[in-house]
Amino acid sequence: MNNFVYRNPTELIFGRGQLAVLEEKAKQLGSTVLLVYGGGSIKRSGLYDKVISLLLSAGCRVLELPGVEPNPRLSTVKKGIELCRQEGVNWILAVGGGSVIDASKAIAVGVPYDGDVWDFYTQKATAQDALPLGTVLTLAATGSEMNRGSVITNWETQEKFGGSTTFPTFSILDPEHTFSVPRDQTIYGICDIMSHVFEQYFSHTTEIPLQSRFAESILKTVIENAERVLANPEDYDARANILYCGTMALNGTLPVGVETDWATHSIEHAVSAVYDIPHGGGLAIIFPKWMRYVYRENVQRFKRYATEVWGIDPAGKSDDEIALAGIEATEAFFARIGAPTRLADYQIGDEKLQVMAEKATPYGPIGRFKKLASTDVAEILRMCL
Repeated sequence: MNNFVYRNPTELIFGRGQLAVLEEKAKQLGSTVLLVYGGGSIKRSGLYDKVISLLLSAGCRVLELPGVEPNPRLSTVKKGIELCRQEGVNWILAVGGGSVIDASKAIAVGVPYDGDVWDFYTQKATAQDALPLGTVLTLAATGSEMNRGSVITNWETQEKFGGSTTFPTFSILDPEHTFSVPRDQTIYGICDIMSHVFEQYFSHTTEIPLQSRFAESILKTVIENAERVLANPEDYDARANILYCGTMALNGTLPVGVETDWATHSIEHAVSAVYDIPHGGGLAIIFPKWMRYVYRENVQRFKRYATEVWGIDPAGKSDDEIALAGIEATEAFFARIGAPTRLADYQIGDEKLQVMAEKATPYGPIGRFKKLASTDVAEILRMCL
């Protein structure tokens, strides 16, 4: 196990009816709030009216930034920063999924910063200050509700990068707020959660039994509840289990003392920067192909994955056969729940493979499990066609 420092200041408020806590939190954070949300689903579900009522009861002046994109745009972030500066906003409330939260984090660190907020995503600056941020989560997927990461797309340059920004002050997670999530978004969220675990599980770090079991338990819990929630979107317990898995998959618990990878996310970011596809859908396509490309770097790790997560019987099989059986089980699961399996599912051909490979590696090789140069990325993308 490697040395580590672990800190997570976000207050997680989980369960049915917990939205009521918002009024108390609003009174603590200030009188002028920027409400950030996406395409209008929170209005159709009635959540918007509840949030507004609680904010007004707390005496808040509410400004709004609607329309955050599924791959949130830098232009939207800059619009939010300008609004906050003009109106003297005290704090930000993100109501939605990971994209809304990521955009809100970028706004929060951009307001007090003298330079271009894009600096935080191109490794030119580190965020030192931020407006307070609260979240009301409506989608189990990114884990952005309890970490400081944020992913933003610069559509003008067709670049999509992650940056270290700010932790939410609090996050309210009521599984009932995820009941109305469309089937495809539920599927993408499941794939996203599992992919976050994969990035932190496939590692060369040794003597990490606790971290390994944490990761395996999250994967198994998602797998066990995925088809339940797809069969009955209002299964509270299944929604709650997946929602909590999404948070635990990326709140800093899994990587303590572990060398993590993140190459596959860099590859997907390049694909969706060029083609604007759903993040979880892209990961479902790319991750199994990454697994096939790299598994021989540490066959024992993939063997453990196959036996512990998928229950593959090792009897009579070589290590390679066991490892590949686990990868095949992953592919079969994604296909079974209705996730895309090929770039062709999004009408993506080989025209821009090299462009995407170069965008995935702007600062050189990516990943730690196996260092991937642009030529490796291009080959993985070719496997995805």
